[in-house]
Amino acid sequence: MEYMITRMDGKIFSFLMDSKRAVEIHCDVQEQGPQIGSIYVGRIKNIAKNIGAAFVEIAPGEVCYLPLSEMKRPVYTRKGSSKPPQQGDELLVQISRGRIKSKAMSVTTNLTISGKYLLLTTGNCSVCASSKLSKAEKERLTGLVAPYADQERYGWLVRTNADGAGEETLAAEAHQLQSRYEALMEQAQYRTCYSCVLRRPDAWLTRLLGLYDRECTAVRTDDETLYEQIRAYLAQEQPDDLKRLAFYQDDLLPMKKLYSLEQALSQALSQRVWLDCGGYLVIQPTEALTVIDVNSGKYEGGKKREAAFLKINLEAAAEISRQLRLRNLSGIIIVDFINMEEPSSNELLLGTLADYLHCDPVRTVLVEMTKLSLVEITRRRGEPPLFEQINQQKNSEKSIQNS
Repeated sequence: MEYMITRMDGKIFSFLMDSKRAVEIHCDVQEQGPQIGSIYVGRIKNIAKNIGAAFVEIAPGEVCYLPLSEMKRPVYTRKGSSKPPQQGDELLVQISRGRIKSKAMSVTTNLTISGKYLLLTTGNCSVCASSKLSKAEKERLTGLVAPYADQERYGWLVRTNADGAGEETLAAEAHQLQSRYEALMEQAQYRTCYSCVLRRPDAWLTRLLGLYDRECTAVRTDDETLYEQIRAYLAQEQPDDLKRLAFYQDDLLPMKKLYSLEQALSQALSQRVWLDCGGYLVIQPTEALTVIDVNSGKYEGGKKREAAFLKINLEAAAEISRQLRLRNLSGIIIVDFINMEEPSSNELLLGTLADYLHCDPVRTVLVEMTKLSLVEITRRRGEPPLFEQINQQKNSEKSIQNS
């Protein structure tokens, strides 16, 4: 796979390509405000015990949602050590989710500092590993990382990218993340409320940390400014990956045309997705969930209706798993496959779909098939879906023009 970073219509787009076919697309909103992953000294404005949440102000007028269930080891800076927390307490919080339509940003006191192979976390002082790793690899890696855990202050999550990593590599990154943590804790005690004590780089850069060594072979850009920024970031965070970075320059065949990036973006925003068999999907995101409808379309399967519907559904299952990752759809997803009469057909469909979903880097779970033959899927929320990322960018541009 190759990772492409380019500018289109003044926006920065990132494409993960597999044989010139898009696997992931991201559009980054160029805002100067709080970024996901940044850590602030916030002040508890009020506590709503009835919903189990506190509302924390990280900047004048910028109030964020903080679930009380996540306040396991809060780091107080002033007027602290309240048990339970009280209005006016100042503490370190990390932005865990950006604004979603009318919903405020979410923050957590479970602070994390990310590396390429490891993630230091104050929310869990044990050592655990990504569920994507094999059992044997989990045991090997957690054993190597265990000596660096602090049972009272922080623990470690071994990332999927650590698969095959050696002891020296893990030790070097663990020491680096420990140093960042110690510096953060020391600085925080002297910073005033609303201070940003750790500012994460733009998402299009930090996303490079999540590229799997065995999955991505090259990082390309056709923009000189972006190239220099990526090079500086990799030199500091991932020096071993500098060899993957390449600057694309060909006036006769631009990178966007060679990899059909504009066409890939257009297809990822389209409501209708055609299948090779002639059927198609209709993908409709709503406020509460995403609905995907499978249709037979132009498919001609003859008189064997059951076999025809199974063929369409199986092809749809593969495409749906791809579209979830491509569009970064999350939360609750409801799929209306074409109804089949044979229980064995439904069993085969669900088993096949579960196998496809297991390959998604983001935790995705096939819940069940309901009595109405609707398939329920959940996918962990992270960044906003692609269509929301682009809409946020447009809204940001409008607000600038109107100001």
